[in-house]
Amino acid sequence: MRYLADTNILARFVDKRHPHSSVARAALKTLAYEEYTLYVTSQNVIELWNVITRPADKNGLGRTPTEAYRILRLVERFFVVLPDTPQIYQEWRRLVIEYQVSGVQVHDARLVAAMRVHGVSHILTFNGKDFARYRREGIVAVAPDDDAIVRRVRENMERYQTATEKPADS
Repeated sequence: MRYLADTNILARFVDKRHPHSSVARAALKTLAYEEYTLYVTSQNVIELWNVITRPADKNGLGRTPTEAYRILRLVERFFVVLPDTPQIYQEWRRLVIEYQVSGVQVHDARLVAAMRVHGVSHILTFNGKDFARYRREGIVAVAPDDDAIVRRVRENMERYQTATEKPADS
């Protein structure tokens, strides 16, 4: 299975101080551990750069472009960046017309277009309701605190703890 990480997941991934950071990080680590392929788009990375470099008093992280570049390199190592293609625009146009998308929701429609063009069915997001209209398109929004993911996080932690425990001296 292939997962696209929504920008809100990326922002929590890089901001360890945010209350949702541990949930996002655990979900991403679990999916990666289970060998799911994790993707981002150039749009996600651009939006993330905006969050990272935006002043903290304007709901950003207040980091410098140099710090943002270091974070960008980390994201590029952890995620596969899907290439932009002309087909994404065509699919985006179809989606915004068919679903009557307006305002800021056009950005989510572009993520869905990229997912459809590249055969990615799942999106890890804190805002599942933003993607609900695309269920007919085969898009499945999954929250990082979804019961199935939380259960797998616990199972993986238990396996790790069992594997790292030292046997008792006999």
